[in-house]
Order: sequence, then C-alpha cells, then structure tokens
Amino acid sequence: MKYKLLATTFLASFFSTYASAIEVKLTDSTWDGVKIPEGQQCQKFGGQNPMTPALQVSSIPAGSDTLVLAYSDRDSEKMNNGGHGIMSYQIDSTSSTVSIPKVPGHSYNLPEKFTMIEAHRSPGWDKEGAYMPPCSGAKDHAYYVTIKAMKGDQVTATTVLELGNY
Repeated sequence: MKYKLLATTFLASFFSTYASAIEVKLTDSTWDGVKIPEGQQCQKFGGQNPMTPALQVSSIPAGSDTLVLAYSDRDSEKMNNGGHGIMSYQIDSTSSTVSIPKVPGHSYNLPEKFTMIEAHRSPGWDKEGAYMPPCSGAKDHAYYVTIKAMKGDQVTATTVLELGNY
C-alpha cells in the first residue's frame, strides 16, 4: 500500500506539473532563435530601441487567464531564471492561441494587458526597467524565455523558447 501511495503521489505531481506544454514561436522575422538580432541588445552595448520579440502562443489549456514570461540569460547566475524581467500578459480564458506584442526594453511603460512581476535584476549594469535586453557584451551568452500559462495561481502549461545568443 505504501508504494502504491508513493506512485500515485508521484504521478499526480508529475501530471499536474507537466499536464501539457504550450507551443510558442517567434513571429518577428528578425529573431531566428539562434542569434540576437543586431540592435536588440541593451543600450550599454549599442542597442537601438530594443524590445522583446513578438510571440505566438498556442495550445493554451482552456481556462488559462494569464501568460507569465520570464526572460533569462542562461550563462549568468544573477540574470538566469527571470533575471532579465518577469511579466504577465492577460488573456481571454477561452483563447487557445494568442499573439503577444513586443515590450520595450529599459522601460516601465508596458503595453496594454502586461503587468510587471519583477523588474530586471541589474539596474546598475544598464538602464533599469521591466525588461533588460541581452546585455552580455557579445560574450555568446544564451538567452531564453520561459512561458507559463496560468489559471489564477495554478500553472496549466509551460515551455521554454530559445531567443538566441549574444
């Protein structure tokens, strides 16, 4: 009985955590997921009006009302796991596909439906704001965004999208 309970607990945890995955693709033609586009790095390294890439998110589980986007630099302990900014994007709970617009870097002025959860973690390195564009100084750091579909406080699906190296 003890092992059956452990197996049931494990499976319930596994399937509640990984119940489904959402699909995300870059819809901005300058972003290819391999290399950060020229000009989309932080201002400290010559970025010109840098923004997050536009995204299309599909296979969103029914009832999800928010998408959480955590921008990260895999090669920086401080800037990994959402260090480049975490924000939410409100969606209609009946939508299975949504388009997420670009968000400006180095700013707290977010487009409609966005809410900042955590500003980027290095305001002393470059200009502060909700999102810090790639800012490693062309040291080939890997940048990515983790997207979680949420229903209230519950994660309904998640995925990681590679943004490219800079």
